[in-house]
Amino acid sequence: MKNTLKVERAILNLTQEELAQKIGVSRQTINSIETNRYVPSTVLSLKLSMLFNKPVNDFFTLELKD
Repeated sequence: MKNTLKVERAILNLTQEELAQKIGVSRQTINSIETNRYVPSTVLSLKLSMLFNKPVNDFFTLELKD
């Protein structure tokens, strides 16, 4: 899965720590999502969607394998 979380976070001028506090996770979790080492749960994805006021598909996309 690819994501644009880092870009979306920058648009809102939030640090990883600030974003983490707003959605109730650790800064390390945000870092892991941004570097594609962690796939967020549905609940976490929906919290991000609400915060950014965008559909989940706007910042998370699947990479299809051939």
